[in-house]
Amino acid sequence: MAARGQVVGVDVGGTFTDLVALDPGTGAVRLAKVPSTPENQAFGVMAALAEAEVDLAALDLIVHGTTTTTNAVLERKLSKTGLITTRGFRDVLELGRRTRPQAYGMTGTFTPIIPRDLRLEVPERMDAGGAVVTPLDEDALQGAARQLLSEGCESLVIHFLHAYANPAHELRAAEVLRPLWPNDYITLGHALLSESREFERGVTAAVNASVQPLLERYIRRLIDELARGGYRGDVLVMNGNGGMVSSQRVAREAAKTVMSGPASGVMAAAYTGRRTGLSDLITYDMGGTSTDVALIRGAEPSVSNEIEIEYAMPIHVPMVDVRTVGAGGGSIARVNAAGLLEVGPESAGASPGPICYGRGGTEPTISDANLLLGRLDPGKLKSVQGGVTLETVARIFDDALGARLGLPAIEAAEAVIRLANIKMAGAIRMVSVSLGADPRDFALFAFGGAGPLHACALARELGIPRVLIPARPGITNALGCVVADLRHDFVTTLNTPLDTLDMGLLHDTLSAQAAEGEALIAAERIEIGEVRRLYSVDMQFQGQTHLLRVPLDGPEITRDALRARFEEVYFARFRVELAEIRAAVVNANCSVIGARPPLDLSTLIDPAGRRPTTEAARTGIRPVYFDGIWHDTPVYWRDHLPLDAVLQGPAIVAQMDTTLLIPPGDRAEGDAQGNLIVTVGDAA
Repeated sequence: MAARGQVVGVDVGGTFTDLVALDPGTGAVRLAKVPSTPENQAFGVMAALAEAEVDLAALDLIVHGTTTTTNAVLERKLSKTGLITTRGFRDVLELGRRTRPQAYGMTGTFTPIIPRDLRLEVPERMDAGGAVVTPLDEDALQGAARQLLSEGCESLVIHFLHAYANPAHELRAAEVLRPLWPNDYITLGHALLSESREFERGVTAAVNASVQPLLERYIRRLIDELARGGYRGDVLVMNGNGGMVSSQRVAREAAKTVMSGPASGVMAAAYTGRRTGLSDLITYDMGGTSTDVALIRGAEPSVSNEIEIEYAMPIHVPMVDVRTVGAGGGSIARVNAAGLLEVGPESAGASPGPICYGRGGTEPTISDANLLLGRLDPGKLKSVQGGVTLETVARIFDDALGARLGLPAIEAAEAVIRLANIKMAGAIRMVSVSLGADPRDFALFAFGGAGPLHACALARELGIPRVLIPARPGITNALGCVVADLRHDFVTTLNTPLDTLDMGLLHDTLSAQAAEGEALIAAERIEIGEVRRLYSVDMQFQGQTHLLRVPLDGPEITRDALRARFEEVYFARFRVELAEIRAAVVNANCSVIGARPPLDLSTLIDPAGRRPTTEAARTGIRPVYFDGIWHDTPVYWRDHLPLDAVLQGPAIVAQMDTTLLIPPGDRAEGDAQGNLIVTVGDAA
């Protein structure tokens, strides 16, 4: 039965757990933001539900974005995992692609997910065509499994060479070992990723196996806590592709939940843009430690099968293509040995945090610079009793930065902001210019606790004409959990030159993928409207390494049309034609998306609190520093602004979860969805 009543979206971040509770029947919206509980994220979820006064017994659906697997991978707090592979290939995970951690210099280290003593070999071999070269030695297989169990392994990866071409040996190995292995944590490389590249396939499988027990234990704890509170429905978990999957199945492909949190924010941006009429967006999520950016075209986020979340850590399952830089509100500014100003990637974190939090921080940060420039209200910052004074922050800026740069504190603070903006603009160029997209053709969707504070300056730097500020920027990730669609992605390796590809096989493969996705969506207990299918192929010129995604209108396409479309995509990316080189089709892809019912975004801010005029929402005036000049700047409370508000910069819009800075020359206008759309510079 489909869920039609109250729905909760909850996103667990590194510092805060955010929640949005919606009642489609009454239009009521409840919000919560509570500290996260890293020791057990379920406690933070329950605290958010309590703060929002959600009746669990009356709740129909919970959609959850989690950082459990992301943090486990980045911090290497993983389950002990063993790997059984083809004789002679135990070092594939360590050899990788023979790249370097740093582009320049010969230093840097890399530690594979599974250590060498837990990577064992057995006799077996397929060739690249799928023919058996060496039969699987089942006695050696069982001996290897027993050795790994004696070493304390909880999870197991079976990763055989060329299993993508013929998975018979991997399937047989699983059949032999299931009675021997004490749990269900057995990952077959081909089952998660049927791709020819053994390094990427092996790393993806290793990540999956290493986080599987952690995710399942966390989900089990969460469901038990919810059940004790009276909840009887299902929990859907956000995947990194921006879709959702039932908690009953999520641990089987745990690697797909890496990037769950960032993906939910991008999905909220796509949904908001679609409702607002701005379907081409660059998302900009600035938090306390880092900034995430992504590209959305035609209201569809860019999804990649080639995400590398850190050096030599490729996870080749479909995930929203999010790029991250170490610039957040807590990023530390310092002068290096060469006398140059640096910002980040080191962060003051949540404890002690920036100086202005009053929790013992002593190093200047981006947030402190914004405070000195008048962009943040000292009385609104979360701090301990007593806090700190502006004079204290200014003195630290003088001592740590200004004295070495030859600048007064206020100019040093402005330099910190400009340098941080340059770093974040670079991240935006990575998802736009480097992929052949012109930022001027997009709007900037700014969210996160600090995103709206820097968005207009970034837009001006990049020539982006408009900035879209949603109603609740600080809880956009939780909103993404509520509005995200069901989504299933399928990838099948063909790895065939286009000239010899059986076009009927391509059509049948895509059609079968679509049918499987539709069946999975039909089995979910959630209300679904339209079902969309996105078809594509991954192609390359023969002899090249990297793949390009080529979108298709449907499963049927002629050889000549496919060749022409690939050449268009290649030219758009690299601005070169290679007519003399033959193309190859590597993967066939299909994404099946079950659209959720629409949500009235204007209810995210209580309509009863809106004032009849813009002036009635004004709370005061304070001096703010812009380009070397102090401006008397009006301050407005977001919840009181009318839907059709018009604000001429300079102006500040404050709200519970963020602060929006509108520089001189920019103009902001409200829309019917409760968003503020800022027109930047000359365009205003």
